Amino acid sequence: MNYWLIKSEPHVYGIKQLKKDKKEPWDGVRNYQARNMMRDDMKIGDLAIYYHSSCAEPGAVGVARVASEPYPDPTQFNKRSKYYDEKSKKDEPRWILVDFEFVAEFPREVSLAAMKEEAQLEGMVVLRKGNRLSIMPVEGKHFRRVCKLAGWDPKSA
Repeated sequence: MNYWLIKSEPHVYGIKQLKKDKKEPWDGVRNYQARNMMRDDMKIGDLAIYYHSSCAEPGAVGVARVASEPYPDPTQFNKRSKYYDEKSKKDEPRWILVDFEFVAEFPREVSLAAMKEEAQLEGMVVLRKGNRLSIMPVEGKHFRRVCKLAGWDPKSA
């Protein structure tokens, strides 16, 4: 199993919305590195730390699970979508997504500041300066440590 961190702004699509919807396509990713991870590396059943970004207190707020094989992001073909890409063609889609399903909302958020202070999270990609990807890999030991700090047992997934 692989582990991931997926970022979303809470006012755009927060963990509470995923909890309500149960499952949702992770659309609108327009970075080739993040797209390639979804396309090539994510597998059904992989777990992801759900991370709220661009907010007063960024941090890990829950867990989601990869719930589909990769498939073309339909927003790239919709001229009314802010994610429309005029260079993408239906027979050669440029952008890919996977569906994520809700697993858990953490009993307590693990803030970015708390993560930076945690020695056992040293080397975690999200903590590196300048890392702005919306999807990034997470080592198993880091995934388990964030879950422990949040008061959630990953064995319950």
